[in-house]
Amino acid sequence: MTKNKPASWKQVLKAVAGAFIGVQSEQQRQQDFNADSPMPYIVVGVIMALIFVVTVLLVVSWVLR
Repeated sequence: MTKNKPASWKQVLKAVAGAFIGVQSEQQRQQDFNADSPMPYIVVGVIMALIFVVTVLLVVSWVLR
């Protein structure tokens, strides 16, 4: 089994953003699943989910004023 080099933060952000909107190439998906550790994807995914929720709450609060 060959060692894969770790994904850069830019690649992780791109992969998580693609997953959020449901658009991702098969090649990118394979690269993501062959990564050594899922932790960068999990951390970025949780942070992006929190940012999304806070943004929605702020927009709803602003609209209801």
